[in-house]
Amino acid sequence: MLSNPLARAPRWAGALVLLVAGALQTLTLSPWQWWWLGPVSIALIIAVTLFQSPRQLFVSGWLTGLGLFASGVTWIYISISEHGNTSIPVAVVLMALFVAGLGLVHGIAFWCWGKLAKESTVRRLILFPAVWVLTDWIRGWLLTGFPWLYLGTAHVDGPLAGWAPLAGVHGVTLIVTGTGAALYAIYGLARSRRNTATGILAACTLALWLAGPALNRVPWTQVSDEPLTFATMQGNIPQQIKWDPDFLRDQLVVYLGLTEEDWDRDIILWPETAIPITQDEAGPIIEHIRSKLGDDSVLISGIPWYTYSADREGYTYHNSILAIGDRGDGVYHKQKLVPFGEYVPLEQWLRGIIGFFDLPMSSFSPGPKYQEPLAAGEARLMPAICYEVAYPDFVAMNARRGNLLVTISNDGWFGDSIGPHQHLQMARMRALETSRYMLRGTNNGVTAVIDEKGQVSGRIPQFERELLRGELHTASGNTPFMLTGSWPVLTLVAILIVFVRERVIPKNR
Repeated sequence: MLSNPLARAPRWAGALVLLVAGALQTLTLSPWQWWWLGPVSIALIIAVTLFQSPRQLFVSGWLTGLGLFASGVTWIYISISEHGNTSIPVAVVLMALFVAGLGLVHGIAFWCWGKLAKESTVRRLILFPAVWVLTDWIRGWLLTGFPWLYLGTAHVDGPLAGWAPLAGVHGVTLIVTGTGAALYAIYGLARSRRNTATGILAACTLALWLAGPALNRVPWTQVSDEPLTFATMQGNIPQQIKWDPDFLRDQLVVYLGLTEEDWDRDIILWPETAIPITQDEAGPIIEHIRSKLGDDSVLISGIPWYTYSADREGYTYHNSILAIGDRGDGVYHKQKLVPFGEYVPLEQWLRGIIGFFDLPMSSFSPGPKYQEPLAAGEARLMPAICYEVAYPDFVAMNARRGNLLVTISNDGWFGDSIGPHQHLQMARMRALETSRYMLRGTNNGVTAVIDEKGQVSGRIPQFERELLRGELHTASGNTPFMLTGSWPVLTLVAILIVFVRERVIPKNR
């Protein structure tokens, strides 16, 4: 049996290590990007939990989740308190409930880990990465999903980046968590002087990491030699006046002024709801934009959309993005809505209780599942609005129908927090997974252009009213991840769980 360096530690010390280990995972992500802390965090979690009972594991998983989410989603407090018109005590309570609820997902997962592996050390070490990845995936769709703070996302700047176009962010996470489990096993085997096993395990783990840089040089798609010119505008409109009718004209004047010298660009991008009135009210401004555009230019802007829905037998609002211009065509309605920000669950009971449940434009409906890309000349831009860019399989599936990615957002909800930096990093991972350029337009940052390797080639600093000009390229072909999504990784995880659980590996190993 492998030795456990924390076996004799006091219970409070183990709890503290779990909280810290969870928080270390936040440091792997932007703005810190200390990706190497990922395996360290996993090794620490295993050192505390490897020999615990399922009941103890439930508490340990919950503490790990608390450390992760309390440190990683602090920006939610800003959304609730500063922009949700909610008092500080109520905002603190809501934030605590949110973090505690997310932590329960890890608590249940750790309990299942103990039940599946029983007392076998080998089973527990093999199954931990599988259970962790499965938990991430479930968290990404449960109750509309919260696909945030995935360990694999950190490696858009790390040595495992080359695995992303093959296996997606969950595949990278599987390697990171597997490495953490291997580090613990290597430590125990080395102390037991089992040199052959130590060497084999270390070599296999190292091979996965060395393969990453080599895979990152593979051209999974064919990037066009002909560049497209673009200009994207960051208006830095204060969130407090965003939906105030008295400031409607001022907001439009800002974006028209920023665009004044760039009407002839191939693609002009305004951010989410840059036109803050519905399309049936915005006819004059849309026609004005059309009259200013060059013959080969297309302007793409976020705009609320009011339309009749046959499915709902009534009129609905959508958070949408519209292409304007003689060579532009299409409208896209956001599918992945943010709970409480764009719709209110249990609306009939929650509306009116506190200001947070009555935010402006919080009655959107999701758009249809399959939508065509926006046309901009020969380019086919597949959009993702704000939160949607966090969903790896969703973006990969949609990217098959386009040759360029575009995402718009209003990260003013996050304030001066780590939220916008995490959001940009997830957008970069989507570009890497699909090997496609991505143009990102935001209200107050971070506006950027991202190349097919997930690297930022141009950006506007946060909280500045500015524009970004440059060139980007379309791409043809699909990465393996675009063709399969996360299913190969999830299938591997399922095989591990089915064949490595209690009855397969002897109990006393």
